[in-house]
Amino acid sequence: YEPGTPSPVPGAVPLPAVTIKPSDYPPLDKVPPINSPVVQSWLKQIDLTKAPSIKPTGLEGCNNQTFNPDQIAKAGKDGNCWWSCGGCTRAEDVTVCPNKGTWGASFDDGPSEFTPVLLDYLEKQKLKATFFVVGSRAISNPELLQAEYMASHQQCIHTWSHPSLTTLTNEEIVAEIAWSMKAFQDIIGVTPNCFRPPYGDVDDRVRYILKSMGLTNYIWTTGPSGSFDTEDWRVVAKQSTAKEASAEFQKILSAQASLATGFIVLAHDLFAEAVALSINSFLPAAKEFPNLKVEPIATCLGLESRQNFFETAS
Repeated sequence: YEPGTPSPVPGAVPLPAVTIKPSDYPPLDKVPPINSPVVQSWLKQIDLTKAPSIKPTGLEGCNNQTFNPDQIAKAGKDGNCWWSCGGCTRAEDVTVCPNKGTWGASFDDGPSEFTPVLLDYLEKQKLKATFFVVGSRAISNPELLQAEYMASHQQCIHTWSHPSLTTLTNEEIVAEIAWSMKAFQDIIGVTPNCFRPPYGDVDDRVRYILKSMGLTNYIWTTGPSGSFDTEDWRVVAKQSTAKEASAEFQKILSAQASLATGFIVLAHDLFAEAVALSINSFLPAAKEFPNLKVEPIATCLGLESRQNFFETAS
């Protein structure tokens, strides 16, 4: 897109001129250092002394009984509400679309070289979705970030390097978010106010930081029969086949019928196999449910596009 192209979002600045110099950003796919002006500026605005005093967890989450016994014991609603260990959520977490028959479609971890295939399919089907963007991927593919934005898809922050946030210090969590925000600002001129934690890994300490930075936390739906995670990554990892993944997704579509609300589905746009599943199986399956409406999470929440960015929300 040409610099100066008008934004589809009311009140947003025109598209900026983008010349991404990787040296202006932290190393890709690594937790950013906390001593940069970008991070320090945020640390001055947030009162971390009021953050819940929950220790960082060890990797492997619930399976790590040696490092995490305390956090595992306190993972429930009366404790730290650690989603990874039992699926605890708080009232401020968005986990469903309010209205029955609405499917909040979401794609994590891009943009990648396979995102255009998905964007092309969505355009042909006249569908919009929510993209949870990794900052490292955004500066590697700025033109794709702009393409999602200009096509009026919802975009949200998904950290800089995709770590399990509960394993990081408070300052490192701020760094992961701050650099992702900067990537958006530099590439599309506005900053999303929505967020999804990688792997859904969030507890009350992470929630405090998200809230302090003005972000709404979106997870995906867990119904009585299980999580609305397509697990498309299992096909990428050769742990499952496309046929098995499609059969599992049919179970999600059957399960949603018994919900009193709509639902949010987790899929990915980082690998070819995952995108192929979405365009050949998951999204076409919606047509078998004529009353099912596929839309971005913001739309199912009743938000207008301008409400999804800090600069235009007010």
